[in-house]
Order: sequence, then C-alpha cells, then structure tokens
Amino acid sequence: MRRTSARRPLPAAIAWLLIGAGLLLLGSGVLRLTGITHPVGPTPTRQERLVPTVAASPTAPATPFPPPPSPTATPPPPTATPGVFPPPTATSIPPTDPPRPGLFAPRQRLGVAVPLFDIARYDMETLGAGWYLGCPDEGNPWQSIGIECAHFVGISEGAINPDPRHIQATARRMPGALWLIGNEPDVIWQSNSTPREYAQAYHRAYTLLKEADPTAQVAIGGISQVTPLRLRYLDAVLDAYRQTYGRPMPVDVWNIHLAILREERGSWGVDIPPGLPDETGILYEIEDNADLGILKEQVWTFRRWMKERGLGGKPLIVTEFGVLMPPEYGFPFETVRDFMLGAFDFLLTAADGDLGYAPDGDRLVQRFAWFSVADRTYTTGNLFDPETTRITPLGRAFAAYAAALTP
Repeated sequence: MRRTSARRPLPAAIAWLLIGAGLLLLGSGVLRLTGITHPVGPTPTRQERLVPTVAASPTAPATPFPPPPSPTATPPPPTATPGVFPPPTATSIPPTDPPRPGLFAPRQRLGVAVPLFDIARYDMETLGAGWYLGCPDEGNPWQSIGIECAHFVGISEGAINPDPRHIQATARRMPGALWLIGNEPDVIWQSNSTPREYAQAYHRAYTLLKEADPTAQVAIGGISQVTPLRLRYLDAVLDAYRQTYGRPMPVDVWNIHLAILREERGSWGVDIPPGLPDETGILYEIEDNADLGILKEQVWTFRRWMKERGLGGKPLIVTEFGVLMPPEYGFPFETVRDFMLGAFDFLLTAADGDLGYAPDGDRLVQRFAWFSVADRTYTTGNLFDPETTRITPLGRAFAAYAAALTP
C-alpha cells in the first residue's frame, strides 16, 4: 500500500471550487453525514476538509493492519436468530461463488446512501438496489417494489435530533425499522461527540426507540473508518456506557463506514476523534482512497474487534463507502467502477466460520451501502446526476451488477 508519494498541486480554480462548496454547505444549516445531509442537527462549527486542496509534504508510511485469515470453504448451515434480522429469504449469491445460505438475497444486501434525502427523484427500480438510507419523513416511496430504507437519529456534540416526540411517532408508524444513532461520532464535523457524550446520547435515543417500538433494530452510528485510533474511540464509548449505566451498551446491529482518509489533527481527512489526545493516526495518502485491499482489511479487522469483545454474534452493516476524491486527483471512471464492483464482490461473499455472523452463512457483512445516489459536493461516486436526475455511467455499472444478481 502506498503512503508516502507526494501529491500534485491542484489548479487554483478547482481548489477554490471545493472550498466554496464546503462553505456553502456549512451555511445551509444541515448535518453532514460524510456527504449525507439531513436537516436534523445544528450547523457544524468547523470547516469540513475531507478532501485536500493543497499539496502537503510526504509523510511516514502508515501502520498496516494484520492480514485477514483464510475464510472457511464451506460453513455449516445457519440457524435463524429471531428478532435481529428477518428469517432467510434466499440461498443464492453471484454465480461465480458457491451458494451459501443466508438471511438476505444478494440484491437485498446491495444498498445506497442518499446524501440529499431526495430518493423519490431517482429511478431506483432501474438501479436495482435493495435498500437505502435514510428514510424520508413522509415515508418510503419505493416500499411498494420491495426497496427498504433505514432511519437516522441525528447526534451533534451529545444532543439528539429531531424532537423525541417525532422520533417516537416515526418508530410507532414504522415498526421493526432499522435506526442508525448518529453518524460518524468520531469526526469533528459530523456527530462530533466525545465517547461519554455519544454513550449518553445513544442511551437516550435507544430508550426512546425501544419504548415506542420494542421491535426497532438499533444500530450504533458508524465510525468513519476502521483504524486503531477509531477502535480506541469505540472502546472508550463502550467503557463510558458501562460506567454510566452499569451494564454493557445494547446494540442490535453494528455499523461501520469504510472511508480511507487521513488521520492527522488539523489536516485533510477525518482528523482525530473527539476526546482523544493523539496528533496522528494512520496517514493515508490521496491514492489510497480507492484501495480495495485497505477496504477489505478494515472489514476483517472490525470483525476481529467484535469477536474479542464478545460481540461476534451480532450482525454488521456498512452504511457508507465510496471514492470521495475528484477525478482530477487520479480517480477516473474506470478506477472508481473497478473499486465499487470489487467491493461488492467482497462484501457479498466474504465469510469466515470463526468471525462471521452464523445466522447469515458466516458472512462478515450483512448489508452495505455505496456512497452515493447523488451528491453535489462529493460527486465522484454519483450514480445519478443530482441536477438532471439522469443515471451516470457509474450508475449503469451499478445497475448491470444488480441485474446479474438474483432478486
């Protein structure tokens, strides 16, 4: 993996366009979800800088993850666990891999993030995704053709949004729905919460949801990426919850993002998690943003983390991954397409009898969502044009992949 190559300076016009786009979003009063916007929280107080706009000096190589273990060839037949995910609905995956029983048909696993919460504008039936996040307040416009959606509870510096009465009313109206509590609490311009703040906000949201709908499936807010620094942050969250409430943190569904961004205080990327004293973590470089090997390592590493903490019997979803860097940084269509489809192949089929989720054929990941349907700031991964709503070449590649899967 490359970590130390110097970056080329960007043309001034591109740099100012990116800076201006970030400032415009900050002034709009919406909560950013690494590209996902939702009018449920206060305006962030820091300028988002996920993508660099100037060249920086070369840095030391990043610390690699340990290599993933070899997956088992044929896992034992799974037994369903009621109340966590639906019972098995299909037993087939892409024809290039051996069939493996599971909880979802392949297309049900394949999802998308909707940054602008304008899902009704796009031709989701042609796209072929099985689910998306997040649900509009007025309800899921694609429910009639079997496309599911997940809900958000916004968190910012420990406060939850929207109003608790609104959260509970929605939960009662849509029983059994999946709820994500906060978004990237480890990132200072996202949910931006110290471990204790997040533990307390999660407890309040979890309690509200379970009171309104005991069947609600509550997922922790996804950390931005799986690195030693972010896992220390999660450990601190779990410790803070236990210390505050005297019991383990109740999580129905574990959730992560698979960004590949720099961890350095004050630099581009995802900075340092709130409450941690570090100055640096893994110093990813621009070209790492579409490194499929890093994405795979993150999934294996998180499943190991789950097992070591007695959480291996829980499902895992990936609610955001993609390419945030613009094409001008060295990410043409072909590179992004190959990264996306390679990730789909891995996330659909990767399994391990020791680390995977037994009720789902020992798969490592149960469902996942590409970033994104359409965004106006991070446009490289757009499946549709947010202005014209026409499907993009990447969207056509997504649709072709989905069409090859069993329903």
